[in-house]
Amino acid sequence: MASEKKFTFNRKDSNKKAEMSFVDHLEALRWHIVRSGLVWLAVAIVFFVKIDWIFDHVIFAPAQSDFITYSGLCRLGHFFHLGDALCMPPINIQLQGNTISGPFMAAISIAMVGGLIVAFPYLFWELWLFIKPALSPKELKYSRGSIFWVTLCFFLGALFGYFLLAPFTFNFLANFSLGTTNAYKYMPTLDDYIDTLNEIVLGCGLSFELPIVAYVLAKIGLVSADFLRKYRKYAFVIILILAAIITPSPDWTSQIIVAVPLLLLYEISVFIAARVDKANKEKDREWS
Repeated sequence: MASEKKFTFNRKDSNKKAEMSFVDHLEALRWHIVRSGLVWLAVAIVFFVKIDWIFDHVIFAPAQSDFITYSGLCRLGHFFHLGDALCMPPINIQLQGNTISGPFMAAISIAMVGGLIVAFPYLFWELWLFIKPALSPKELKYSRGSIFWVTLCFFLGALFGYFLLAPFTFNFLANFSLGTTNAYKYMPTLDDYIDTLNEIVLGCGLSFELPIVAYVLAKIGLVSADFLRKYRKYAFVIILILAAIITPSPDWTSQIIVAVPLLLLYEISVFIAARVDKANKEKDREWS
């Protein structure tokens, strides 16, 4: 229609300006979503086919005494002559189910979340392809390597949650006792265990994107290094609250394990924002 609003995108691979209507944008977005959904579904199907092996060796591994984190920390303590200071108590978790469809729905949940984590680079790449035509050549230059860094931060966070935070959380909860009369028998449900593990891994994966967020906000001028330094003490309080939310366990050790990396990520964000501010000032001097 003649009255339909037009949007102009500068495409990197073309010197011409391609005009796309609102409907064209919706059509492009639809295909990005369809391709992302198909890849996510394909990975989830692979997870579902191999669900028994994945549950035994990946999902339930942090709740077993022979998990690599437990033995690794114990060996590390002995290496530094700390005795058994880093050796955590034995863990024995027996999961129960109280619904007929519990195992099947748990398998679906594992497959979908596992598919989301493994397919994350491709899903972000599809999002990038949708946003890319709207960026100017200058913005494209600044965003070079964004897929790699976003993916790297996400997987580092997910690995941190899986290999460090999850074992500490499950070990604390499994060995926590209420009362002295043995009136309470600890038998967590399968759904509760899987939901807790998902929250830890996904929460840490997203939290580790903090430097990327700081870089983007600094580039568009919404934050600066001075701003981050000024509100550092408030940010630290928010990080401590966020650590308490991410860690289902009330154990202060687990919360510190999450808070310390987040605090380091915040300081890295300050450093990145300072570099961006310096680069912007140099460019302003060149233009003046």
